[in-house]
Amino acid sequence: MNALIIFVAAYLLVTIFIGLMAARRVHTTKDFMVAGRSLPLYMNVATVFATWFGAETVLSVSATFARDGLSGIPGDPFGASVCLVLAALLFAKLFYRMNLLTIGDFYKKRYGKSVEVITSLAVVISYLGWTSAQLTALGLVIHVLSGGAVALNHAILIGAAVVLIYTVFGGMWSIAFTDLLQTIVIIIGLSIVAWLVGDMAGGASKVIAQASAEGKFNFFPSDAPGWWAMAGAFFAFAFGSIPQQDVFQRMTSAKDEKTAVRGTIIGGLVYFCFAFVPIFIAYAAVVADANLVALFKSEDARQIQRVLPDLVLNKMPLWAQVMFFGALLSAILSTASGALLAPASLATENVLRPFMGGRMSDRQELLLVRVILVTFTACALLFAMNSRSTMYEMVQNAYNVTLAGAFVPLVAGAYWKRATTQGALFSAIGGVSIWLSMQYLVPGTLVPANLIGLFASFGLMLVGSLGPQLIRNQGHPIKHGAG
Repeated sequence: MNALIIFVAAYLLVTIFIGLMAARRVHTTKDFMVAGRSLPLYMNVATVFATWFGAETVLSVSATFARDGLSGIPGDPFGASVCLVLAALLFAKLFYRMNLLTIGDFYKKRYGKSVEVITSLAVVISYLGWTSAQLTALGLVIHVLSGGAVALNHAILIGAAVVLIYTVFGGMWSIAFTDLLQTIVIIIGLSIVAWLVGDMAGGASKVIAQASAEGKFNFFPSDAPGWWAMAGAFFAFAFGSIPQQDVFQRMTSAKDEKTAVRGTIIGGLVYFCFAFVPIFIAYAAVVADANLVALFKSEDARQIQRVLPDLVLNKMPLWAQVMFFGALLSAILSTASGALLAPASLATENVLRPFMGGRMSDRQELLLVRVILVTFTACALLFAMNSRSTMYEMVQNAYNVTLAGAFVPLVAGAYWKRATTQGALFSAIGGVSIWLSMQYLVPGTLVPANLIGLFASFGLMLVGSLGPQLIRNQGHPIKHGAG
């Protein structure tokens, strides 16, 4: 165990070193937020892949499959992969040609300052769950490796400090370089672990046959409530994550628009294929050690996320433990860094700056985004330490905010010339309000609350844009052919 802890500490130090070295490329806010729009295809693919391949993929989605089968994970990897492909096909060229720093800049140009602030605030709030999931995972790894000597909340704090150090200095440049290293470690490490665990379980064919016999591959529900629940989870990821800043900044950090489209599609497809590796590992782990099933019965939902760490620590040689935890840390760090930078960028550029009269210099804005990054990290820490949800549940809940409040104004603004500021305000405010009302006041409805919020957002966009304009239109239609 001591040797494994030394490796983990060394790996974290190497990651910090690489991130700080990359920070030397940061001279402007544009460098910090989108790496100066200069990433080649291979780096862009790595950063897009890392958008999704995080803690919830390795620990939570995989364990949820082992418990519930494919029917329990429609959001990730299925919805998550669809999100990246749709974002590439519908928005990559548009965003790149508009020369935007943040997703909030789109709402500002299309609808004006009021919609910019409201939608950007919704996106920032949604990141609390997403970021907290990654910090929780870092803490879980440190807690498990210490044999429980480091309390989970203290471990979460240590993990957050590591990510914060290199992200606050290097921004997207640090993320890009560390993502490249971490993607390589993820693919090699998890591939080797999958082979080892599969062998422990009696071979891949036995694992797949048992999963099939137990109905784990049954994706489609047998009743109407099941279909609605699956649709709610799928659309939360597939549509709700498109207006996210980390998807935007990784996509538009490419060196040109062609690279942005190709890199995002390739990254999304690679993610979809490789996401099934930890899924295979988790189910093979249950086949190899039936005692792990006991974790599914815990009152604390987070306990199912210990399936893989417990198996690796108790059943595998040191070198295999090194490979697994190296891959796991890589997955968490690559996603966590982007999850911290994204809301900090958005809050600075589109929530605070509109009220400062545009009087900030680039240096002042760069300082402000770093201060906000530290502040947001503290908020995410509080959320992570007090949540009892699994990481998969945290992420899905996060995307419900943007599904109900930001997706429709984005699509309508890009592809419907008659969309107005009033329509966007109705859509964003009304969609979120109705979703929250249904979620907490009328729980247990057949149609999930997030889908009701989405339908309301769509209807209110039509009513607000086509009805009498009581609110002056402040934006301008988007010209798709603009260079």
